[in-house]
Amino acid sequence: MIPSLRRHRLAAAASFVVLLACAAQAQTSDPAAPKSPAPIIERPAPSRPGTKPAAVAAKPASEPNAQPSALTAELFYEILMGEMTARSGDPGSGYALVLDAARRLRDGKLFQRAVEIALQSRSGDAALAASRAWQETLPNSRDARRIELQILIALNRIGETVEPLRAEIAATPQIEKPMLMAVITRNYSRASDKKQAASVVEQALVDELKSPATGALAWATIGRMRLNAGDTSGALDAAFKGQQMDPASDAPPALALEMIDPGQPLAEPIVTRYLASNPKAPPDLRIAYARVLVENRRYADSTAQLQALTAARPELAEPWLLLGSLQAQARQDAAAETSLKRYIELAANQKDPDDRQRGTTQAYLLLSQLAERRKDFTAAERWLARVDSADELVVAQTRRAGLLARQGKLPQARELVRGLPERTPEDKKQKFLAEVQLLRDAKQYQAAYDMLAQASAAAPNDSDLVYDQAMVAEKLNRLDEMERLLRRLIELKPENQNAYNALGYSFADRKIRLDEARTLIQKAVQLAPEDPFIADSLGWVEFRLGNTSEAIRILEAAYKTRPDPEIGAHFGEVLWSAGQKDRAVTIWKEALLSDAENETLQETLKRLRVKP
Repeated sequence: MIPSLRRHRLAAAASFVVLLACAAQAQTSDPAAPKSPAPIIERPAPSRPGTKPAAVAAKPASEPNAQPSALTAELFYEILMGEMTARSGDPGSGYALVLDAARRLRDGKLFQRAVEIALQSRSGDAALAASRAWQETLPNSRDARRIELQILIALNRIGETVEPLRAEIAATPQIEKPMLMAVITRNYSRASDKKQAASVVEQALVDELKSPATGALAWATIGRMRLNAGDTSGALDAAFKGQQMDPASDAPPALALEMIDPGQPLAEPIVTRYLASNPKAPPDLRIAYARVLVENRRYADSTAQLQALTAARPELAEPWLLLGSLQAQARQDAAAETSLKRYIELAANQKDPDDRQRGTTQAYLLLSQLAERRKDFTAAERWLARVDSADELVVAQTRRAGLLARQGKLPQARELVRGLPERTPEDKKQKFLAEVQLLRDAKQYQAAYDMLAQASAAAPNDSDLVYDQAMVAEKLNRLDEMERLLRRLIELKPENQNAYNALGYSFADRKIRLDEARTLIQKAVQLAPEDPFIADSLGWVEFRLGNTSEAIRILEAAYKTRPDPEIGAHFGEVLWSAGQKDRAVTIWKEALLSDAENETLQETLKRLRVKP
């Protein structure tokens, strides 16, 4: 049904009434608006018996004198026509009428309406003209300046924003400047010319850079703009200068956090200096630093940061969850269980229900894993039963299947996995890989290989399937097949560090083609320099090549970063061969406490005839 003209007029009239109310209010609240010379026509209310007429009733002494309104009948009609014209398909004429009324009434709400009409008609230039007319009429209006900035950025006329941005920064109270800087970064990051945007922001912040109170924040904002423009060294320089101006500011280290990388060694000291000299640093920053360390596979350093935070702020929930996760990964099971249970206690106070559910679900899954390690399958199932997140249902059921398999119920475990829902193709793939893993864990390698071979034939370019098939081929002692598959994976994914590492390690472990093995593993190290398992492979090949002291150096660092039983097995064997037998036995005992069933560890001890 096509709306009638009367309906259009009613809609316009409704908006018009709102505008009139704003315009009338503006006459008394806007200090920039002059007193209107128009006469006031008062209409007294009907008198009641026993009262004086309202026109001559005494006015309370406290009542302020009413201000005259500049809204004449002519302007009233002009605003109405502007709204009706804009809504009836002629936004250009409606815009002109509303803008004229805004100038005459000196009313910010009407100026804003003119901008809206121009934007609705997709006329950026007209919207910009209205915002500038607004500023000319009401020079002290921050709303007018902000809208002008937004329009200029949207029009990609970044070079014209220097002066209005500088004025806006100067007019912003000190307490609001951190939020303003965040808005500046977000808005200017949308510009197509990132370098020009960074230059404009730096020009606008020139006064802030001179002030000790704002210099650090300003430099951090400039640094983020430089980083967005691809100038990492310039961003790092800005973070350094910001910290020099104010070592207590968290803005420069927060910027430096985004640049921590093995290729940027100067970024991390900005963060560590701040944390060392500011014991009351915001917990969020230390947590973010711990997460960055995990991303760079520096698990021991991340654990140290979280231990310091949980000691200083034991009432915070999130650090306990992160710490427990790292401790579980490092096989510090008792400590992990304590941390995770502490998190669950504190999580009840978390305000965001989604965060609380995600966190507690992760804690339940980890606690189930810890119980499974000590073969307490009943406790493992109890923790899984507490998972009520629909998003983690597949994970919980897969874990249940693993528990069944470990208790000798492999057929039931496979049926449980097969019964999981398949909402997406990824769900189907994960179900398949989970079933393969059940077979691998149960040492049903031929059945696992057959499943993978069939799936790979249907999807020959799936790198996950190729890698898993290669690993199962190695278990079946089909070493030529393993090599063929890993070289195929390198063709498919030249940046896949696991392919280089697996192939190089297989050569080193069999004491063949050792020079090629070292080359392959060094390539893996280049792709993942912080991975302790790849470092373990490099140490092992150095040992096979006869470089025992270099092997000890590499393996010791890898074991310190990640005390995994397989790394411990290799480290202990190298120490044993070097005559450091007592130290080797100590390492092996630690590894046995972590995982007494580790195949590499057990094979090493059996071959060397050692009983730690």
